[in-house]
Amino acid sequence: MKTVEVVAAIICEEDKIFATQRGYGEFKDGWEFPGGKIESGETPQEALKREIKEELDTEISVGQLVDIVEFDYPNFHLTMHCFFCKILKGDLVLKEHEASKWLMKYELDTVDWLPADQGLIEKLMNS
Repeated sequence: MKTVEVVAAIICEEDKIFATQRGYGEFKDGWEFPGGKIESGETPQEALKREIKEELDTEISVGQLVDIVEFDYPNFHLTMHCFFCKILKGDLVLKEHEASKWLMKYELDTVDWLPADQGLIEKLMNS
């Protein structure tokens, strides 16, 4: 089975966490933390900064690693490096997502997260 290695930004501001809704592909309309694939030669942190700049026109600082999620989808295995992040500059402009929300920790389960994100949501809600 093919492995896809990605990064995800858990962008926090005060007591809220930023969530995005996919606007394309097989998992369209599912909610996720923004991010994307790690390219050859990149560290996860470098990939996350690049992806957030591309997807949201925003510069971030990458903080603590929260979790590395391993998840088997029907056609591939996902390895997702999830980091807490802060906004340095920019307004989170949606370039690839169809919607976004700032959610309180206790509200994280109010959107329909992609399957790989669900275990992470439980961990964040219980932390």
